[in-house]
Amino acid sequence: MYYFLSLLTGILVSVMVAINGGLTKQYGVYSATVIIHITGLIFVSILVLAKREKPFSKINAWFLYLGGAIGVLTTVFYNLAFGRISISAILALGLFGQSITGLIIDQYGLMGMLKYPFSKRKLIGLSLIFCGIASMINNFEILAVIVSFATGVCIVISRILNAKLATLTSVRTSTFYNYIIGLIIATAVFFLLGRNELIYTKLVFSPDVYIYFGGILGACIVLISNMTVAKISAFYLTLLVFVGQVFSGVLIDMLISREFSPRNLIGGILVAVGLCVNLLLDNKRFEKT
Repeated sequence: MYYFLSLLTGILVSVMVAINGGLTKQYGVYSATVIIHITGLIFVSILVLAKREKPFSKINAWFLYLGGAIGVLTTVFYNLAFGRISISAILALGLFGQSITGLIIDQYGLMGMLKYPFSKRKLIGLSLIFCGIASMINNFEILAVIVSFATGVCIVISRILNAKLATLTSVRTSTFYNYIIGLIIATAVFFLLGRNELIYTKLVFSPDVYIYFGGILGACIVLISNMTVAKISAFYLTLLVFVGQVFSGVLIDMLISREFSPRNLIGGILVAVGLCVNLLLDNKRFEKT
């Protein structure tokens, strides 16, 4: 069951990016980010109330609550990249950002994580990942490439902070704080940068109701990820999530553009092989230690 949930997580990420992209087209980047956090917060609040948890009963170190603030950047970056390059490329570049950030954190033991020195052998896997990503970029728009890579950086940092908070509280409480802090930051950013969006969109309700479910999907992704992390190995978790992400992204791209892209499929395979190489090296390293 946990293997299926890991695969489902990756698929949900692809669907979420596409749905949030539709919301962005309707309302703009900053308005959409606020709406996403509102719907996600409502969903998580219902879960917290159902379990009768008290998220405000204990306050932990302030920096542990920054996961939601960083998560706002992730949402904004996804929304900025959507429509400029393919969903497959967005997800693959995000994975590349996660890989590089993870290597740096491992190398120096940042954010209280254990140190795992970099192995030159991993350059083989990184090269394959890079080649796969390069083949998947159908339109080299520098802004989209940069922000897609940045989503991976934000995801890693946000995930570590949320996980640390979850160990001190609960998965639901940590997710609740992720969305309530995220909503505060998203609202502030909207008033600073996105007020002009009201002039053009007038916040008219869209008949495409599905575009409002991105926040709920995001909350489900966080909850499912926390369920699976402790149940299966990191090797299979990362691989299954990636397979779900990239190949469902290829399918979504095909549905949106009405065309099949061999480049995206080949790129996805190259990234998967590169990821497998690095994960196998990591797996052998952990077995020796």
